[in-house]
Amino acid sequence: MAKQAAVLYACTECGYASGRWFGKCPSCGTFGTLVEERSAEATVAAAAARPLLRLVDVEAEESSRIPTGVAELDRVLGGGLVPASLVLVGGEPGVGKSTLLLTALRHMSSERRVLLVTGEESVAQVKLRADRLGGSAGVEVLAETELDTVCATLERERPDVCVIDSVQTLYSGGLGSAPGSVAQVREAASRLLRVAKESGIAVFLVGHVTKDGAVAGPRVLEHLVDCVLQFEGDRYREHRILRAVKNRFGSTNEIGVFEMTGTGLAGVPDPSQLFGCTVTGEVGSAVACALEGTRPILLEIQALVAPTDLAMPRRVATGVDPKRLAMLVAVLTRHARVPLGQADVFVNVAGGVRIDEPGADLAVCLAIASAARGASVRDGLGSFGEVGLTGRLRAATQAERRLEECAKLGLTAVLAPTGTPARAGTKIVEAETIRNALAAGLDCAPEGSD
Repeated sequence: MAKQAAVLYACTECGYASGRWFGKCPSCGTFGTLVEERSAEATVAAAAARPLLRLVDVEAEESSRIPTGVAELDRVLGGGLVPASLVLVGGEPGVGKSTLLLTALRHMSSERRVLLVTGEESVAQVKLRADRLGGSAGVEVLAETELDTVCATLERERPDVCVIDSVQTLYSGGLGSAPGSVAQVREAASRLLRVAKESGIAVFLVGHVTKDGAVAGPRVLEHLVDCVLQFEGDRYREHRILRAVKNRFGSTNEIGVFEMTGTGLAGVPDPSQLFGCTVTGEVGSAVACALEGTRPILLEIQALVAPTDLAMPRRVATGVDPKRLAMLVAVLTRHARVPLGQADVFVNVAGGVRIDEPGADLAVCLAIASAARGASVRDGLGSFGEVGLTGRLRAATQAERRLEECAKLGLTAVLAPTGTPARAGTKIVEAETIRNALAAGLDCAPEGSD
């Protein structure tokens, strides 16, 4: 009698699997996410013994990265695409994932063999997009969603680079579940990973995202791949941000800035000129010199302080960590005597950029104090520095690179913590505490300053 396939219940959020159904996932704690999955029959094969290797005997070529032809994408990847790697690209629908990867394939096709496996669009639709981007005569296309056929094609043709658009459309006939389910996505990622490593093919996987912005499917998908790229931005605006969430071959702090044009995505080599422009004399606006990986970037921080009748005033942040914003508001109230206890505070980073480093604390405080006092920040002044809970300013990392970026954009002075190394041609206004910084940075001294 044939052995029936085992029935498992897998969580659609985290990939947890169990032989029984739970209303609440024991792993991630979400409700109603366990769905029935039927696994394929288990087969036991005798594995041939492989010789062990010592790391000292392994030869690794550092110069073997593949340039994608898109400078901003190469920056985020860490210098180019590593052969035999698996890269997952996620983002909201319409943000430009397929356009970006098709542009990269078009550039790489002049020197390497590239393949696009499309499961969401027909070959004719891909052709129309390629013509809009300037043509892609060297890009080979395969319209297929059956996983076995895709893997067999990759093993037979062995292209240098392959794009799978998207991984949620692939399905394996041996699994009794619909495409996009936990079992199908896990199986597709595992098979493609094995093919990529054995055949030396660099593979891009396009992934859908959930309503929370995370990559759809089980979390094991992100653990399997070598690099996870997140494509961010409002599809109704022209600018996009590409950042690395995970990267085994480079830094996760780099970002790439793109602009959506009529002929596709174009890299923005100087984002400071784009995001750091302010209006002279505008209240509630300050320029921050933040550091994203190895790239210093000037950003405009906007703040609005409005009286409120609510018992709990609101602290709303866009592009800034809300918990850090609450801390900075408390520091301003306690150490700088800025009355914010009965006011709503809204902070926004212009251009849709997100700041994760503490070096932008000083600019956020300047923008909030400017909005609360009704006094603008001094003309041509940039700032960077970390604000502590005691109200004292701490030095930011790589101050010389930040000062160089401020000078390149034409800022006449930079407000920075005491002890910041001087740079020729840039005036540094030093401040030891947040109260000193507000006194030096605003057109009028804050109330209660010494």
